[in-house]
Amino acid sequence: MGGLLTIDLRHSTPLYVQLDHQIRAAIATRKLLPGAQLPTVRQLAVELSVNANTIARVYVDLERAGVLETRRGVGTFVASEPALAPPKAGHKDPELAAIVRRCLNEAAARGFSANDVLRQITQLAAKHGG
Repeated sequence: MGGLLTIDLRHSTPLYVQLDHQIRAAIATRKLLPGAQLPTVRQLAVELSVNANTIARVYVDLERAGVLETRRGVGTFVASEPALAPPKAGHKDPELAAIVRRCLNEAAARGFSANDVLRQITQLAAKHGG
């Protein structure tokens, strides 16, 4: 994907999560447009030097989420209307809880407390009108 996707092997975030987030971000920022074809699992695995099963997992998860669509015998494409809208209140609370847990774990590994994280989130939310 011509440098659109990168992975950081040193980062604590699993590779499939990094790729999932990057594909979603590329679609949200219109670097990948609806209908755009993605590389095959094998092509992307070779390009990024990762296991093909990792790429397949990302593609399947994004297809289930309505972000991508696979056309049998043709390839994988950005959905014509990718499901990138914010989830309805309460609908994805478990997913958000997992994100927060990862954030707190990563912060703790770097010597920050939960209060440090909360203070930073509060400051950033105030700046963004949230």
